[in-house]
Amino acid sequence: MTPGQRGNRVLVLNSGSSSVKYQLLDMAGPTRLAVGLVERIGERGPGLLRHTPGEGDTRERELPVPDHRAALEAAAGELAADGLGLDAPELAAVGHRVVHGGRSFTEPTVVDDAVLAEIERLVPLAPLHNPANVAGIRTAMALNPDVPQVAVFDTAFHTTIPEHAARYAIDVRTAEEHRIRRYGFHGTSHAYVSRRTAALLGRDPAEVNVIVLHLGNGASASAVAGGRCVETSMGLTPLEGLVMGTRSGDIDPAVVFHLARVAGMSADEVDALLNQRSGLAGLCGDNDMREILRRVEEGDGEARLAFDIYIHRLRKYIGAYTAVLGRVDALAFTAGVGENAAPVRAAAVAGLTGLGLEIDERLNTARGRGARLISPEYARVAVAVVPTDEELEIATQAFALVGV
Repeated sequence: MTPGQRGNRVLVLNSGSSSVKYQLLDMAGPTRLAVGLVERIGERGPGLLRHTPGEGDTRERELPVPDHRAALEAAAGELAADGLGLDAPELAAVGHRVVHGGRSFTEPTVVDDAVLAEIERLVPLAPLHNPANVAGIRTAMALNPDVPQVAVFDTAFHTTIPEHAARYAIDVRTAEEHRIRRYGFHGTSHAYVSRRTAALLGRDPAEVNVIVLHLGNGASASAVAGGRCVETSMGLTPLEGLVMGTRSGDIDPAVVFHLARVAGMSADEVDALLNQRSGLAGLCGDNDMREILRRVEEGDGEARLAFDIYIHRLRKYIGAYTAVLGRVDALAFTAGVGENAAPVRAAAVAGLTGLGLEIDERLNTARGRGARLISPEYARVAVAVVPTDEELEIATQAFALVGV
């Protein structure tokens, strides 16, 4: 490599409060050179590191990880053992998932002191996520200060939502003072899947209107018009919208007041209820869709009701986003449930032929790993299963910003 020329590698870091996930990608392919996870950061007892080279076997070991620096140093050691060290000239950038960018960040951003300070200022909007994201960035900067650090924000893809969709109908001054509006999350997934869906149809993303259903333990929907997000289900926080694994999704705000007055619950107790003890888990005791489907097959009424509530909410959003877009070219299912639960896809679309939505049962139940259509050829709206790849999206955005 000539002096000043950057390589093709991007390290993607997803720093959580007690874990760090990482992937090293070669953007010339792109190909994955290594994948890893360090968990139990800062907890009692040893941490756990799992590292898988691109073509090798997984290595797993316990080790002390008192903080994020120790976790990243351990990951860097594993990469170096494979000849993929962070000091290699091939490393073009480190891309960081940052959950909340507020209205400040609408695109991937090279991190400097001012950017870090702004991400920290946004901590009240994402108190469980942004501090860990900042810790990961600071540690990566210390390990190799010469490599650009790029922040890629979950909220950025949704900053194109028009004001009439982003604003809540509350007092304007209060909303502005406390930055209350719809931000949306899972943005890297929605960006990747909407674009990949257009490619599956053989069309330019600018010509395609897509409804994306990101269905995992956390779940969100988006309406994407010509490559731009115009509506999404999550709001100020990831609590709003679809029924999720442990989150309630949409709920009458007065439920909070009712629980405070009648049950004597504090704000923190209501927060824990709606975020950790609601959704599928609150309805039937399970937040794993595989287990719920098994119980439904056995005639479990509680699981059946939970499934029906989950599907009812999905169908409401499909209908609403069809109205928002006016014309829908494709409906895309993604993430753990969306990619793997054929009964969920079938139930969500059942009876929506009036909206141009149909599923071919054989295609829907056939095993497949890549992006694929599961609607009949004559259907007016394509229905697709598109595996998400948020790490590749982060790497792509980071590389586009700093790559030569």
